[in-house]
Amino acid sequence: QLNKQSREYKIMKSHWKLFHKKAEDLHPEEVVFLRGVKQYMTHQNAVDLITSKFSKFAEVYQTYQDITKALNERNSELLESTILDYQKTNTEMDTAIQTLRQNRKYVLNSAKFEYSNGPLEGINRKIKTLKRTCYGFANQKFFFLRIDCIFS
Repeated sequence: QLNKQSREYKIMKSHWKLFHKKAEDLHPEEVVFLRGVKQYMTHQNAVDLITSKFSKFAEVYQTYQDITKALNERNSELLESTILDYQKTNTEMDTAIQTLRQNRKYVLNSAKFEYSNGPLEGINRKIKTLKRTCYGFANQKFFFLRIDCIFS
C-alpha cells in the first residue's frame, strides 16, 4: 500500500497515461511541470521513478512495451520471443500472455501480414449508426439507398 502523499502515488494517480505511451514518445530531454506531483521533471524520469520502485511493475511494463513495439514495427521475431520468454509475475499480464500463447499462430500472422479487418469493421459501425439514428424508414429500399449514399 502506497502512502497517498508520496511522489510515486501522485505520479501513478495523476499521470497514469504516461504508462500507456510508447517508450519513444516519452521525450527524455523535455522537462515539463507535472501537475499532480508539483515538480518539474521529464516524462521518462517519472516512468523510471515508478519502474525503479516497483520491480514487478517494471517487468510487466517492459513486456507491454516490447509487445507494442513488435506489433507497430511488424516484427514477428520480437513478438514471439516476448511471448515465449515471459516469466509469470502473478499479475493480469499473465492472463494476457497466456491468451497470446494459445493464439500464437494468429497473433504472429497479424504481425507478418498487412491484412486487417479494420475497414470492414468501420463499414459495420457506420451501418449500425445509421440504423440507430434513422429508425423507421418507410420501407427497406430507402434504407439500402441511404447505405449506398454513405459509401459512394
